[in-house]
Amino acid sequence: MAIHLGANQYGKAESRVVRIYRDTPRHQIRDLNVSSALRGRFENAHTTGDQSDVLPTDSQKNTAFAFAKEKGVGAIEEFALTLGDHFLEASSAADGARVEIEEYEWERISVDGAGHDHSFVRGGSGIRTTVVNVEGRGDDRRAHVVSGIRDLTVLKSTGSEFHGFLKDKYTTLPETDDRILATSLVARWRYDHTDVDWDKSYDEIKGLLLEQFARIHSLALQQTLYGMGEAVLERHPEVAEIKFSAPNKHHFLVDLSPFDVENPGEVFIAADRPYGLIEATVVRDDATDAGSAWHAVPGFC
Repeated sequence: MAIHLGANQYGKAESRVVRIYRDTPRHQIRDLNVSSALRGRFENAHTTGDQSDVLPTDSQKNTAFAFAKEKGVGAIEEFALTLGDHFLEASSAADGARVEIEEYEWERISVDGAGHDHSFVRGGSGIRTTVVNVEGRGDDRRAHVVSGIRDLTVLKSTGSEFHGFLKDKYTTLPETDDRILATSLVARWRYDHTDVDWDKSYDEIKGLLLEQFARIHSLALQQTLYGMGEAVLERHPEVAEIKFSAPNKHHFLVDLSPFDVENPGEVFIAADRPYGLIEATVVRDDATDAGSAWHAVPGFC
């Protein structure tokens, strides 16, 4: 029976890189979670234990911290591309580098109506993400960028319906034309190229997702997600496709009739599980081939 090594990669996961800019009395903070991995011709490391082609994961971690000082932290997409290119140059056996970054938002604490120069509170409007895959070097270099947001918890207290669905003998869910719609959204979008104003694009797409969630009169979470994705693709030609993973955060009306109390859609119980999980991809017809863009990005159809 023939046996061989299959797909593999190795790297350093979740290096918590915090960069404080102290150039002026008004400090700035960038709070990152950096994971990197290399894939390529590493058969000897697995089959014979020969590590001569292996750039240690500790070196990958150290590079992330050193680059935060030496090169600075701008848009996380640019930081990830810089790290990916460096790792491919440093490791001749590597064919591809994958860098994933999450950024945690910090907001200035308000004192006397103004943001404090060096005191912050952790923001709560989602976590910015990017996954960058770089392959090849020089003229053969190919880079794929998938950016996004997770833990974006949104709710609308009306303007959502759910009825006309398929029923079988196990169906107990009542139809409704007025319900709470809530989800903790994960959205990731693939860029068609890397000539992008990353921060501007992210801010506009996040704002557009929130705006569309509010605007769309929802007949189902699926319809809402499609409308959100459609709006992003219509207004952002730099985006090839967008994927959503949206757990339905159910809110059930509490029956207060045993206490002779009416409850006209005002008191609910928030149930954390089980929950419906809706996933969808919205893609433009002329999108470029995704290549390795979605390599090792879990949780999406």
